[in-house]
Amino acid sequence: MAAGENLALLTDLYQLTMAQSYFRERKLGLATFSLFIRSYPLNRGYFVAAGLRDVIEYLESFSFDAAALDHLSTLDLFTEDFLHFLSGLSFTGDVWALPEGRVFFTDEPILEVTAPIIEAQIVETIIINQINLQTLIATKAARCVHAAAGRAVVDFALRRTHGADAGIKVARDSFIAGFAGTSNVAAAHAYGLPAVGTMAHSYIEAFDDEEAAFRSFITAHPGPVTLLVDTYDTLAGTRVAARVLRDCGLAEGCAVRLDSGNLGALAVNVRRILDGHGLPEVRIVASGGLDEYEIDRLVRLRAPIDSFAVGTHYGVSADAPYLDAAYKLVQYDGRPMMKLSRGKATAPGAKQVFRAPGFEDTVALREEPVPSGRRGLLTTVMEQGRRTAVPPPVSRIRDHLRAQIAELPPEARWIVDPLPPAATRSDLLRELTEASRHRLERRFLG
Repeated sequence: MAAGENLALLTDLYQLTMAQSYFRERKLGLATFSLFIRSYPLNRGYFVAAGLRDVIEYLESFSFDAAALDHLSTLDLFTEDFLHFLSGLSFTGDVWALPEGRVFFTDEPILEVTAPIIEAQIVETIIINQINLQTLIATKAARCVHAAAGRAVVDFALRRTHGADAGIKVARDSFIAGFAGTSNVAAAHAYGLPAVGTMAHSYIEAFDDEEAAFRSFITAHPGPVTLLVDTYDTLAGTRVAARVLRDCGLAEGCAVRLDSGNLGALAVNVRRILDGHGLPEVRIVASGGLDEYEIDRLVRLRAPIDSFAVGTHYGVSADAPYLDAAYKLVQYDGRPMMKLSRGKATAPGAKQVFRAPGFEDTVALREEPVPSGRRGLLTTVMEQGRRTAVPPPVSRIRDHLRAQIAELPPEARWIVDPLPPAATRSDLLRELTEASRHRLERRFLG
């Protein structure tokens, strides 16, 4: 997140101009904002919550340093007394949120912030930024894992992600979703993920022939190797790789990688060549523009591919590159708030989601008691500006998500045209929504 710059400036200008107006009018009461997603992108039947760790770290360190205040003063938009106020500002609020790795659906709160309205307003931009990207990618990655039907999937996305920071987050979110590892060495180091990799076509081209390249790599590489066989001719390259692996006494844990062409047909012939050389243990890895749609197609064809390396299409969620995420005021100074705009109306009040087995979810008011047989999904993750618990390791988040995906209705997991479960609203939330609507319509619509 913009290393070397004050993170408090990672906000939209209008957050600060509104904040100055709040300050001038002494509107400093507690506000609750709710973050949710209005609609599903193409072919999504659920979402996977991610990004909370980064949101909490941002909120804990939120402050305006001298350099940031100096910059704001040059804009000729802010008064000296407001800048002085910002100099002592930190985040002092509470945050309720879905834990990372939680499956959720449209119109369910992902996160709710309750804080003095200036604090809650300024942090809106970065909260949406972090949750939007990481939930988008975690959901895409979970779909890739489901499509692979038990075959390993690994992350090769770093060179295609929209920036280095996104590449780190993509690697972490993909591991949460069930990926077996990442090619991103920095992410592997930061989060304790398995680092994986093969070789590039340029490596093969740098040698006189494929055999020399393969033998050199095996000599230098301390362990099982994956040999890239499609630089010139895939089947000829596979024959060379098979001969070299057999001569070197390697098989267990080794693989060949296919990165182009008709992967399904090639995999059949490559498997035949490997088996013919007495190498049934050598696996086949496929890469090259893969995502859940192509993985699903190859699995349905029963292509003898053992694992998939995904990058370009998955790392930017190419088929659905954004979420319709919204962060809306639902309560201010003890009064319920809502928006009436056509197609974008919101529900008032601080909320909770109650889940029954089978993903029968009810969005309710936070103060409602938990109904029998259900559990509340949102938990308190920050109180008075400080986190309430140490974040769980990614391995635990991953295990919890795997169990949830397995329990989802099959139709919600379909790769194309899924049927997501629909959350209902509690009686009390419906009553508050109607009462608030009537109050606002009488006031503003006559």
